[in-house]
Amino acid sequence: MKLSDSEIQARLAPLPGWRVKDGKLHRELQFADFVAAFGFMAKVALVAEKRDHHPEWFNVYNKVVVDLTTHDAGGISDKDFELAKAMEALAK
Repeated sequence: MKLSDSEIQARLAPLPGWRVKDGKLHRELQFADFVAAFGFMAKVALVAEKRDHHPEWFNVYNKVVVDLTTHDAGGISDKDFELAKAMEALAK
């Protein structure tokens, strides 16, 4: 189910670095180097596959840019925030 704008704003508070961009949850992460960035992506891939919810992302060297949206819901849903929280934990 698609979340309302007020629900989205309330759920963003505990997720520093995340914001809404073009109707999607958006975050840019920077790592020490390419191996660290790719390692993060590999860990997230396993979590995303288990949840059957996959990020839109882009990687160049040590930078990973992530956008999350739930296509079936037509916008941002609980699934996106759950994956964002998992990604934050894996990025530490």
